[in-house]
Amino acid sequence: MTPPWKLAGDAVLVRVRLTPNASRDALEGVQRLDDASEVVAARVRAVPEDGKANEALVRLLARALGLAKREVTLTAGAKGRIKTLRLGGDAGDVIERLRALGQHETEIVKAARKTAR
Repeated sequence: MTPPWKLAGDAVLVRVRLTPNASRDALEGVQRLDDASEVVAARVRAVPEDGKANEALVRLLARALGLAKREVTLTAGAKGRIKTLRLGGDAGDVIERLRALGQHETEIVKAARKTAR
């Protein structure tokens, strides 16, 4: 499994699947898509018009990862659900925080499986 982030010079690029018009703003861990690639799943309350959902995603990632808003930049996917964002700051710290999101998702899946038994 390849994580949805990679080093790019002094920054980290992360792939995100964004769901706008959600009931809450949240990062929901790492998810695998049908093509077997992985993304960080995100939801925002903002509507997908005039860049509002993209702006909400930038704020959400910055807050969740402890970054300044100026350190989170949308680099691809402005009009699609799958987006690539550049994350500044200390790359090692950013990757550790992203890994924690993946671990959180794994724990949720495990708990759901135990409940389903």
